Amino acid sequence: MNRFPSIRSRVVPLPINDIDTDQIIPARFLKVIDKQGLGEQLFSYWRYDSKGGPRPEFALNRPEVEGAEVLLAGDNFGCGSSREHAPWALLGWGIRAVIATSFADIFKENALKNGLLPVALDAATHARLLSLLEADVATEVAVDLESTTLTLPDGSTAEFPVDPFARHCLLQGLDQLGYILSFEDRIEAFEKARES
Repeated sequence: MNRFPSIRSRVVPLPINDIDTDQIIPARFLKVIDKQGLGEQLFSYWRYDSKGGPRPEFALNRPEVEGAEVLLAGDNFGCGSSREHAPWALLGWGIRAVIATSFADIFKENALKNGLLPVALDAATHARLLSLLEADVATEVAVDLESTTLTLPDGSTAEFPVDPFARHCLLQGLDQLGYILSFEDRIEAFEKARES
């Protein structure tokens, strides 16, 4: 897993409540044996028409959000089934952080374990950010995991909660196995001492 840097990015506005994991990555794309290509199927039902062509009005298809690393969703993002493919698809498209007023618990855990940062904001700050984006979609936000702060386009900041262990792992670029392996020398020393 890559280290989570402080990022400065434009934002993909998708302020819809209750976006579930089947909308994020439809079940028919879960048959893959690796993560490759999942970003192409992100929000497939909304993103493409019945013939597979892109819908120009959909947020991800708008040219002004190309290269954006932050998605602004509504409330209860990632509800539904516990598929790990949902954060994989978001990361595959290039999203590094999702901003919402709340997240489904299982989605949030899957996101953190895979290097995707869920940023939960209070409703007033969320509404202010949405208003700023509606005024100028090209504006940027800054996400700083070290200080757990989000800087809005108007310069105001908001703190967001992150589990301390997950924050440590994201900052170090470690998944759970990588975290355990970082203690390999101490584990080997313990095993040798136990044998004798």
